[in-house]
Amino acid sequence: MTAKEVFELRKNGFVEEAYDACRKLYATDKGSYASLAMFWTASDILRKRLNDGQRDEALKIFRAIERMLPNVPDDKGWVKSTFNRCESLIRNEVGSEPIADTRNGEHITMGVWGEELAAAYLRDKGYLIMERDWHSGHRDIDIIARHDDCLVFVEVKTRRNNDIIEPEMAVGYKKQRNLRLSINHYIKFKHFDGPYRFDVITVVGSPMTEPVITHIENFQLLPG
Repeated sequence: MTAKEVFELRKNGFVEEAYDACRKLYATDKGSYASLAMFWTASDILRKRLNDGQRDEALKIFRAIERMLPNVPDDKGWVKSTFNRCESLIRNEVGSEPIADTRNGEHITMGVWGEELAAAYLRDKGYLIMERDWHSGHRDIDIIARHDDCLVFVEVKTRRNNDIIEPEMAVGYKKQRNLRLSINHYIKFKHFDGPYRFDVITVVGSPMTEPVITHIENFQLLPG
C-alpha cells in the first residue's frame, strides 16, 4: 500500500486500518511522504488509545512519534502543533495518575513519569530530542539529544524523595560502565565525530506533587 492510499483510508475514517497499513509501509520506506503518513496515523491512534483508556500503549506511540519527529516535513507547522497537542494529552494523563505498567510496578511507573518530565524540560531549554530509550543490547540510554552542535546523552533518575540517597548517586559504577559502552556504540553506529557529553537529570517528587528537576551537565563517567 502506498502513502496516498493510507491517507485515503484515514480520510474515510478507517484509522486503525490506516495505522496498520502505514506501519508496514514505514518499515521499508522512511521517505518524507511515508514519514508524514506515519505521523498522522500514529497521532490518530494515540488519541484513540487514550480515549479507550489504554494509556501505556498511548505513551509507547507518543515516544515513537517523538523519535521520528525530526524526519517529518512540516512546512506549515501543523505537525509541530499536533505533536504539542499529543504531548499535552499525554502529560495530562501522567499528571493526574501514574501510568500503569505491570512489568515492574511502581518503579517503572515513576521512571516513565520522570523521563517524560525530563524530555519536556530539555525541549523547553532548546534541546532537540533525537532518541528515547535507545538500546545497545541489554544496555540503554534514556535520552539522546542535540544542543547546538553537541550530542548529549542523558540518564534520568527519578525518586519520590532524596532522604536516603541523592538520585544522581544512584548512577553507580556498573551503570556508568554500561553507559560508557552504550555511548561508544551509538557514536560508532551513527559515525558521529562532533562534541558530546553525558548529563544526569534528577526528578524528585511524584505525579501528585510539584517535582524538583535538577540538570547536571557534563557528569563525569568513571574510567573503565
